[in-house]
Amino acid sequence: MSTTISSITRQGAFEPFELQVARGQIQGHQAVTIFGYNPDVDTAVETIWPNGGVVAHPAVATVMKVSSASADDAAAGTGARSLYIEGLDANYNTITETVTLNGQTEVNTVNSYLRINNFYTASVGSGGSNVGYIYIGDGTVTAGVPATIYDLMDIGFNSRTTGHYTVPAGYTAYFYQGRLTVAQASGANVVTGQLVSTTTDGITRVAAVTTIDSGVSEYDFNIPIPFPEKTDIEARAVGSANNNSTSCMLVFVLIKNGP
Repeated sequence: MSTTISSITRQGAFEPFELQVARGQIQGHQAVTIFGYNPDVDTAVETIWPNGGVVAHPAVATVMKVSSASADDAAAGTGARSLYIEGLDANYNTITETVTLNGQTEVNTVNSYLRINNFYTASVGSGGSNVGYIYIGDGTVTAGVPATIYDLMDIGFNSRTTGHYTVPAGYTAYFYQGRLTVAQASGANVVTGQLVSTTTDGITRVAAVTTIDSGVSEYDFNIPIPFPEKTDIEARAVGSANNNSTSCMLVFVLIKNGP
């Protein structure tokens, strides 16, 4: 006899909306959680990602070069062996693929990407995680590092830690929760975090801002902030002094637009 697995109460037949979305029970709804990490935020505005500076985007959908700073991240290596990549094509539609790594030598993607929204280790060697920084980018690749970096994976993370997401065509992203964490040696400096959005008109707008020295700043939006299709959403930070370790979490519900 088959068993029906359900977390609803038997009398009230109730299950929280967020849990239903996470379980894929509501058509056209998808939960999206983005994590970002920047170990060294200085006194110029930076994306919360491990590369410093602000995330760049290709002008047109581009075949990406995927490479690692370590020769051990390869098909028969001890580190990451393959990656799953999710991004958007020229029309902002979601595309995916799996790429087999070749160490410091770049491997071209099959798809052409306008944006990278996620990538993570799909298979791994005996070491259990990526040995080097893994890059997705374009231009000349030197010792595994492309001239232009569009996204990257920090050493040992097995997943990107980039506080950036672009809303696919035909969807609206509703921003539910944001979190900024800051750590520094003295605790006397100030770090300002920004949630920014860039729409197709090319204008970057600040949607939320928070300032702390050390610790956690958290926002829960009872009325979620809507971001329309094709919007770039990004977490940024800037310090009043150098050398601030910063991370972020962004939580959305992605809802398919009606007819």
